Amino acid sequence: MCEIPSNALLADQFAEVFDGFSIGSNDLTQLTLGVDRDSEIVAHLFDERNDAVKLLVSAVIKAAHAKGRKVGICGQAPSDYPEFAEFLVEEGIDSLSLNPDAVLRTTLAVLEREKARR
Repeated sequence: MCEIPSNALLADQFAEVFDGFSIGSNDLTQLTLGVDRDSEIVAHLFDERNDAVKLLVSAVIKAAHAKGRKVGICGQAPSDYPEFAEFLVEEGIDSLSLNPDAVLRTTLAVLEREKARR
């Protein structure tokens, strides 16, 4: 699991000893932004689409692929935000974990994005 910023920042080193990565977008976002997603006071600031989170996600994907490793993502973001799923496709993510109610909608969006990339 790649859920803390240090895992993302040092992904090239972790790729030397692990055969793949699963990015935990919920925890990575919480720790990157320093906000508790369960707190009523600051939960409105929790957003996986934040540029800092996307930068870390992108870095993990690039580092993993540079070492021939697969990378997937689990967490709420691809299910909740089609544009985040499209961002992941553009970055070359290998797999997405989705909520059952988002599988069809997100799969269709991913297929369209992949077709557009060809």
